Order: sequence, then C-alpha cells, then structure tokens
Amino acid sequence: MSVKVGIIGAGMVGSAAAYALALSGTASEIVLVDRSGPLARAQAEDISHAVPFASSTTVSQGSYAELSGAAIVILAAGVSQKPGEERLSLLARNAAVFAEVLAEVGRAAPGAILLVASNPVDIMTHVATRLSGLPPARVIGSGTILDTARFRSLLGRHLGISPQSVHAYVLGEHGDSEVLAWSAARAGALPIREAGAQLGAAITPSVVAEIDEGVRRAAYRIIEGKGATWYGIGAGLARIVRAIAHDEAAVLSVSTLTPEVAGVAGATLSIPRVLGREGVQADLMPTLDPEERAALARSATMLAETAAALKL
Repeated sequence: MSVKVGIIGAGMVGSAAAYALALSGTASEIVLVDRSGPLARAQAEDISHAVPFASSTTVSQGSYAELSGAAIVILAAGVSQKPGEERLSLLARNAAVFAEVLAEVGRAAPGAILLVASNPVDIMTHVATRLSGLPPARVIGSGTILDTARFRSLLGRHLGISPQSVHAYVLGEHGDSEVLAWSAARAGALPIREAGAQLGAAITPSVVAEIDEGVRRAAYRIIEGKGATWYGIGAGLARIVRAIAHDEAAVLSVSTLTPEVAGVAGATLSIPRVLGREGVQADLMPTLDPEERAALARSATMLAETAAALKL
C-alpha cells in the first residue's frame, strides 16, 4: 500500500517519527519540511541510510509544495519545552508557529489527515482544528498515547507480564491533570487487581502511587536528564500513522475536539478512540469510578477553558 506522509519539523520528535516510520515500512514516502533546509536534508539523508536494513521507504527533504498527495501530515513544529516548564506555558509561543504552518499545509495537502505532536498537544490540536477548518475526526493529537504506553509498561513490569498484554489507558490532558483509569485496567481478561492477586504482585496503594508518579512525571525526568523526549513519542506517532494508513480500526488514546466528556463540552483531550483511514471513527469511553470521573471532568474543564480563551 502506497502511503505518503509529510512531517513538518525535522527536530528530534519529527526525525524520530520519520525514523520509526521508515524502519517499520508503514509509509512508502516521507517528506521532511523544516525552516532549516540543511537540517531537514541532513535528517532525511541520515534516515535514508538506515532504510536498506529494514524497508523500501523513500525519505526526502522538501518544501511545502512537496507535501502534495500526502495522506497524513505530522505537525511537529514549534519551540521545545524547557526544563520544569509546564506544557500549557508553551501555548503562546507555539500558536503563532501553527498559524503559519497550517496555511501552507492547507494549500499543499488539503485532503491530508493532520496528526499533531507539538506541545501542549491538546491545545495545539484544538488550534489546528479551528484554523484548518477540518472536521475534528481528521485532526488528531498524539494526546496520551505515550502516557498510556508508560502506564502499560510500568504495570507489565510490576506484574511480570508483557505490556502488550496489559489493557489500560490514560485519559484527559497529556500533562499534569491526566487521569490513569485504574478501574478500567485489565491484564488479559482480568481486572488489574485480580490479575495482581493471581500473579503474586498485589496492586497496593503504594504500588498505585508509585506507578502514577512514574507515568505522570516521566517527561519531566527525561527532560531534566537529556533536554527533551523523542523516541517514545516518535514510536507513538508511527503507531497512529499505521492505524490510519492500514485502516486498522485500532483503539488508541488520542486527542480530538470532543463534544462532551464527563459533563464538560468543547474540550480537546484523549479518550480511547477507533482509528482508521478517515481518522477517528468512534469513541470508546471506559467506565470510570466516581473519583476518576471527577478528575477527568477537572482535566476537561481546564482544557476547555484554556481553549475558549484563545484568540484565533
């Protein structure tokens, strides 16, 4: 299947996504666009040298015009998060970048699904939805896909099983107000606490607190250690692209403008959604306990109020 993917922003996140896509062979063609032509050219050439080991994907540097025919365009442009900086504080600096980028993408690839990776990703997905004029189902933020992967990884490590056998989601904001849906978590077919009891790895309050902190603070620890995160989100973006390109109807926790969630209207946030060729096909809202539902309502309210205050 021939799938062309454009990536705006050839920094660490954009290049990591391109690398993951190229090695997996998910995309037949990848075009990197960046304000720095030499950076995009260097990244494209470097990734191209890895391709013979894994796939037949072509990777090139180009202008916005070369995005013509792209089925999916990943938006990874913007300024980086500083150590200790809250994601939402990035908003003012990144919204201006998006206004310029979306105008160019709209002219070059009007039929593409937009996949937003720039932080704060939920608000930037809201910005992209409003400025592009596309249906919310075709403007998808990476949202909590990485937080969900972190949650599953830590649960799998605690239980001593593969994280691919853990079914658990992080909901709401990709950020400090995110909600770990413990009550809906499963290992195989069992509720997570029953699985822990059978496996001799009880899910105690201290384990819950440790895993919650491990998920919620992961980005801050990585940023403190090396300045930014890129491998995890690069793989997450490649997974989303695969679900769309192959029309998988896969269930992934991604962010879109949502009519209503937990009694809050107009928030752009993550819940599990079915992804296929046309973008988001359906939402699958897990059953939450009252505390989780209240936390999700707080997260949604914060995001909706921030979005409502934007002057677009």
